[in-house]
Amino acid sequence: MPIPQEGNKAPDFNMPSSTGANIALKDLKDKNVVMYFYPKDDTPGCTVEACGLRDSFKEIEKLNAVILGVSPDSVKSHSKFITKFQLPFTLLADEDKKCAKDYGVWVEKSMYGKKYMGVARTTFIIDKNGKIAKVFEKVKPEGHNTEIINSLKSTITADKS
Repeated sequence: MPIPQEGNKAPDFNMPSSTGANIALKDLKDKNVVMYFYPKDDTPGCTVEACGLRDSFKEIEKLNAVILGVSPDSVKSHSKFITKFQLPFTLLADEDKKCAKDYGVWVEKSMYGKKYMGVARTTFIIDKNGKIAKVFEKVKPEGHNTEIINSLKSTITADKS
């Protein structure tokens, strides 16, 4: 599947979460959703990205947004990652990679000349109406939290006008 474009309806999902409950997009009406896809719990880049979001959590929350991290890791792996780095947001276990495929981020990658399938580090901001407000592709973990905050502020400003 191609990556959903800004202005399009976000693909729905329903996945097990680190809280123990399944979470679906339809459950998050009236909230902006920061949905970030990352390759693997407790790896260097993924930890930098998650800790940046942790450090900006209160500011993002004030912008009427929830953060959902999505990777193919299990709920058990997510729970360890959350505990180790005191992450205050929810991680979703996309073990069958359905959500990553629906969002167009399950892609062929290459390392040291070897090709394999994996998650492209990508973030979607989904507005309160379930539409894609912003897509960040090829995310650099450092400073991504600031990009998200700036985008949420412009999304909220656009909502009010």
